[in-house]
Amino acid sequence: MEQLQDSALKNNHVLAIKQWEIKEKQEKTKEDVIKRYPTPTLNGNYQHVFNLGEITIPKGTLESNPNTDETFTVGKHNNYGAGLSVYQPISQQSKISTLLKVDKTDEILTEKERFKTSLQVKQAIVKLYYGTLILKKQLDEAEAKLTLAKSKFTDVENALIAGKTTSADKVGLQANIADEEQNILKINIQIQDYIGDLTNVTGVNAGSLKLAEIEPAIQPVNGLEEYKNVASGSNADLQIANLNKSKALLGIKAARQGNIPDIGLVGGYSYVFGSAIVPANNPYIGVNLKWNLQDLFSNKKIVKQKQFQLKQSEENILNTRQQVNNDIEKTYRKINQSQALITVAQKVVSYQKEELKIQENKQAAGLNVKTDLLNTKSFLAKSEADLYAAQLSYLIAVSDLKILTGQ
Repeated sequence: MEQLQDSALKNNHVLAIKQWEIKEKQEKTKEDVIKRYPTPTLNGNYQHVFNLGEITIPKGTLESNPNTDETFTVGKHNNYGAGLSVYQPISQQSKISTLLKVDKTDEILTEKERFKTSLQVKQAIVKLYYGTLILKKQLDEAEAKLTLAKSKFTDVENALIAGKTTSADKVGLQANIADEEQNILKINIQIQDYIGDLTNVTGVNAGSLKLAEIEPAIQPVNGLEEYKNVASGSNADLQIANLNKSKALLGIKAARQGNIPDIGLVGGYSYVFGSAIVPANNPYIGVNLKWNLQDLFSNKKIVKQKQFQLKQSEENILNTRQQVNNDIEKTYRKINQSQALITVAQKVVSYQKEELKIQENKQAAGLNVKTDLLNTKSFLAKSEADLYAAQLSYLIAVSDLKILTGQ
């Protein structure tokens, strides 16, 4: 079974999707980290100016034009510009830090969801594996009953030939044989369905899938309150619920930080060709302020939304804790009930084995018929199937308890 669980964890598509989702969240965090650092921006432009400005210097203003006005064309028809600007956010660093914490929380949430899915996959394999073994035991029981029914039918046929019975008894046994054959067919169909589900979950080829018989053993179980205490810190659903609360708190913090104006340092260099006014080379540095005053009002509503999300997450924690505790109590009861069933079933098996020995001794002494022996074997097969089902139900309940405590 451990091999099937390992195979499922490697081949299960849902787990693979969650793994890719984790990688996506990690890249989102890396993307937001970049926002902490300066943002360089390249820009360029070209303009063709059809009409150029002119400057006229009246005559006599300069020694070079004592008698006539002089006119100069300003600028050029073709203007080019290129530049590089760099912006370093300052006031938004606290909000960026909060957003990074939100990203990290999303990462952890996805990891916990993957962990929860892996537990569910392993548990599904446990139930399918043990369920198949139980069905195989039930199949042995059904085949024993069919053998008994056929033996009784043979006895009735012999009695009918001898004139010691009626054909009505024969018809009734034929119906009994058909009923047992139908029961065997149903069990085989269930086994095939379980095997099909196992191959689907694990990715193992059905032809190579062989389920080894197990010898069920009673495992030690601790006190109920101890499992509840462990689950409060390690249950996957509770961890996810607590992370959602942390995310809601960070959302409130980020919304309030949205009221801070965007202040940062700006610097750069620009080159201009074709302008008679702006210098060709122009380095610059300064401080930039941007503050959308509407955010002061809209952020109040965002804070309210986040606070309502926080209330939802708190209620979800309470509900999840209650559900987990209820599931632990139910599973713990199932363990105790299975132990009681095992004790009773062991007694029945013991008595049936003693009865089988008695019938075998009678058979050897010629004091009974074959049908009596087969009847006892049928009862023994049923009691063994009941014992095996109780033992595996116990192991399934123990596995459920481990899942609930995050193990």
